[in-house]
Amino acid sequence: MRYARISVGGRAVWGRVGKHDVELLSGSPLDETDVHVIGTVPRARAQWLPPVVPSVFYAVGMNYPRHIEHAGVATPEHPEVGYRANNALTGHLSPIVKPAEVTGRFEAEPELVAVIGRTLRRATRDEARKSVFGWTIGNDVSARTWQHQDRTFWRSKNSDTFKPMGPWIETDVDALAQTTTLRVNGETRAEFPTGDMVFDPFDYIVEITKHITMHPGDVLWMGAESVCPIEPGDTVDVEIGGIGVLSNPVLLEGNQP
Repeated sequence: MRYARISVGGRAVWGRVGKHDVELLSGSPLDETDVHVIGTVPRARAQWLPPVVPSVFYAVGMNYPRHIEHAGVATPEHPEVGYRANNALTGHLSPIVKPAEVTGRFEAEPELVAVIGRTLRRATRDEARKSVFGWTIGNDVSARTWQHQDRTFWRSKNSDTFKPMGPWIETDVDALAQTTTLRVNGETRAEFPTGDMVFDPFDYIVEITKHITMHPGDVLWMGAESVCPIEPGDTVDVEIGGIGVLSNPVLLEGNQP
């Protein structure tokens, strides 16, 4: 099943995505209460929003061996997690806006995203597996000069539109058995086995919930094996088999429609 959030009359509405239409739902499938269909929208006309707005936005770094090797850093000995800001989220087909002040490397990172579906504290690995409601796709856009100038990632990874996510949540896929592909203007720039991680999502969920309660709607971005430069005028596609394609144009700040 595929669930999305779309804009209908300026209001965010959950939907169930079909081949041609999106069935609009009365509430969130993450809630324990039943939801029902209240209308439909043609899929081709859907205005996609981030498929969930998390209460906590967890993000993993340096979780693929080739990325670690390229960066010249030590392989982590246990799962460690960071955080990102919800203001950076944007949806499928919405623009990534490069700030006018950004110089140097401006890059995309294609990532698998786990969406949590139940409240968890001190989870076992089996409980961690069962806690994942579904999977979506993220693009971890980064301004590297800012990343190296600042003590934190506050603007290099958290500026508005720097975290496209979507287009939907897929609940019926073995996400770790897929392939992640990054394309720029239709040209493949990176491709790697999605599950070739140092620590998988369930390792992270177990570790996080030793200290922090996770809640339905929280997201966990799983890092990338490869990065790729992007510039205004580009269109960036991140595809993960069995989930879909997240596509976003890149614009320079001030050139938005």
